[in-house]
Amino acid sequence: MTTVRALGLFAAGAAATSLVISAAPAQAATSYVALGDSYSSGTGTRSYIADGTSCQRSTSAYPSLIAASKGLTLNFRACSGATIPDVTNTQLSALTASTTHVTLSVGGNDAGFADVLTECAMPGWASNCNGAIDTAQSFVNNVLPGRLSTLYTSIRSKAPNAKVVIVGYPRIFQGEDCNALTWFSPAEEARLNSMADLLNSKTSAAASAKGFSFANPTSRFIGHAVCDDVEWLNGLSNPISESYHPNKPGHASGYAPTVSTPLTGSAFRLTSATSKRAAASADRLAAQQRTYAVRDASITPKEFRTPNLRTSAVKAAAAKAGVDLSSRASIDAADRVWSARQAKQAATR
Repeated sequence: MTTVRALGLFAAGAAATSLVISAAPAQAATSYVALGDSYSSGTGTRSYIADGTSCQRSTSAYPSLIAASKGLTLNFRACSGATIPDVTNTQLSALTASTTHVTLSVGGNDAGFADVLTECAMPGWASNCNGAIDTAQSFVNNVLPGRLSTLYTSIRSKAPNAKVVIVGYPRIFQGEDCNALTWFSPAEEARLNSMADLLNSKTSAAASAKGFSFANPTSRFIGHAVCDDVEWLNGLSNPISESYHPNKPGHASGYAPTVSTPLTGSAFRLTSATSKRAAASADRLAAQQRTYAVRDASITPKEFRTPNLRTSAVKAAAAKAGVDLSSRASIDAADRVWSARQAKQAATR
């Protein structure tokens, strides 16, 4: 073999190798897996892909919007109702060594937040809101961190090269309840917001310990809570599953900008082109997620429930409190007395 020919073959081989090396990152750079619960799937946006599941995945949710804006190929595994065991058992299989971007919101369902909201929405004289919050806070303080640590270790093991962003929860309330069929008092709303802060604090610490970024939506949602002039969070809604979740503006103006920078290194701005690309991905995402439908069927939706004043327990509480359940004025008057008592108790906590 002549020296010139050998050098030519070497150069060709080197060029081919270079093509392989340069091609791999370009392919891998599009791999985004969105994990988690209803706050990531898009519950609350009222428009969901037809994937044969009850996961309520929406192309208006922040994972779809970010993917459309940044040119990422999304595997949309987040599912309404998901807990940490659900993420582990049904979603982590989507991660591989070529996954480059991962987002995850989880923990609220593990703490039973939907049940806590349901309890606290009842008139104060008919509920044990403080007890429900105390139980949830105990779980978040004492149990949740260990479970998150184990989950995050699994994520890093399955996606060793990925940028991982853990996503938190906003404060839902702003101090008043404008919904006709719920009775959240100002003191209860303050405690529920503090519970969201606690959940974010524990989640952020667990994320930091694993070298993951944490996206905290709290500040962006201030001024856009339930009953604010411009709501990014639904109040009591019909259908009920939409209640107390981010709506379309909540994802586009709240979550997507919060998550995009730590995930992709660049800011997010909603454009008509981005919205169109996200909407156009619906069929592809639906077909992709149908392949996981059997696994997703094991996830139980966690929904807020409208206060029921017809149960025997409520009737007994009404009799004890001197409330006439046939009179809204009587129900509300007793609730105001209870709320004032709660406010005094909160001042001494």
